[in-house]
Amino acid sequence: MNFLNEITHRYPEAISFAPGRPYDGFFDIEQVFAQLRTYLDHLAAQGGSPQQVRTALYQYGPTAGLIRDVIADSLRADEDIDVPAESLVVTVGAQEAMLLVLRALCSGPDDVLLVSSPCYVGITGAARLLDIAVHPVEEREDGFSAAALEAAILGLKERGRRPRAFYVVPEHSNPSGNTMGPAARTALLELAERHGILILEDSPYRMVSPGARLPTLKSLDRARTVVHLSSFAKTVFPGARVGFVVADQQVVGDDGRVGLLADELAKIKSMVTVNTSSVSQAVVAGALLSAHGRISDLNEQAAAHYGDAMQTVLANLDEQLPADRRRDLGVRWNEPTGGFFLTMQVPFPADNAALARSAQDFGVLWTPMRHFHPGGGGQYGIRLSTSYLTSAEIKEGTARLARFIEDSSDRRRT
Repeated sequence: MNFLNEITHRYPEAISFAPGRPYDGFFDIEQVFAQLRTYLDHLAAQGGSPQQVRTALYQYGPTAGLIRDVIADSLRADEDIDVPAESLVVTVGAQEAMLLVLRALCSGPDDVLLVSSPCYVGITGAARLLDIAVHPVEEREDGFSAAALEAAILGLKERGRRPRAFYVVPEHSNPSGNTMGPAARTALLELAERHGILILEDSPYRMVSPGARLPTLKSLDRARTVVHLSSFAKTVFPGARVGFVVADQQVVGDDGRVGLLADELAKIKSMVTVNTSSVSQAVVAGALLSAHGRISDLNEQAAAHYGDAMQTVLANLDEQLPADRRRDLGVRWNEPTGGFFLTMQVPFPADNAALARSAQDFGVLWTPMRHFHPGGGGQYGIRLSTSYLTSAEIKEGTARLARFIEDSSDRRRT
């Protein structure tokens, strides 16, 4: 990321398919004030005195979160996830949720985190900070192979290791853009229960993708094997830095008492960030309340926009590199139906040197896929973000990218 930021700063005129960030056009400064007012009015309507409302906004607030009840209502309304508010912890983005969950689950040198690979670097980075071993399981186009995961679990156990959890982004994964199919979801839940591991389900792109949505793993979870992570970065706005984790698993604490995993996460959070910003929580809660908990309604326009952007990128790539030409070059890409990312395979090493040349000579940026493969690999892969550019930028950017690919392929052959 440091190298990517450096390249972006060095070539500000380059068109960038690198940042996985929401489109700025949906942000309205006045909305923040309206959403804040909505939540404060909600507190007053619930019987909160002016002093209590003021305290809720200005003071530190509960470690597990000020708006857990609002989020729990939203999950019931929009995701068919029916859990008590006490099983939630509101975090500083989904990144803190990952850190808390890994710290709670992995305590010894034999503990291992399994990840779907290629993988979001936030989870592997958190594991690195905590000295937790990571074991990659290669992703397929349907997002999952039960046989591959089971083989990895059995292999680790045979070596005396303890596989604790499997991290996966079931919908429109970052970086690949792939989505896990219905049969694969059922197989994963059955496998997790059979082997006694938890599934860490990360779902940031569901509500900003068009069309019908498959059920979350958590909504299908009958054995409490799923810890559900999410964030309001894509659905409300990233500057709020508000995420959450659903951890309704029963655990035995150091004192021998049975409680919720969420309680243990809150204890760890109290030593990390104390609490998530009350002002940010209030704005997010106001957004949820204004939509009666239905983030899908709140993001209907955004989801259509991101879907159109994805299709625009795919159409322009096909125009710039028609099927016959990309077959000759050895270039291919997937076609996600939602999310922010697609992946492309190219016939030359897509490393940092190639990225620098792409920026300098062709004025286009992308992300090397090798950074997302914790076990190695991805040397010939490119991630393209489709979320942040206008149609005109996409048209020009794909033309520049095609010229870069043609030139790099020619260099490879000579």
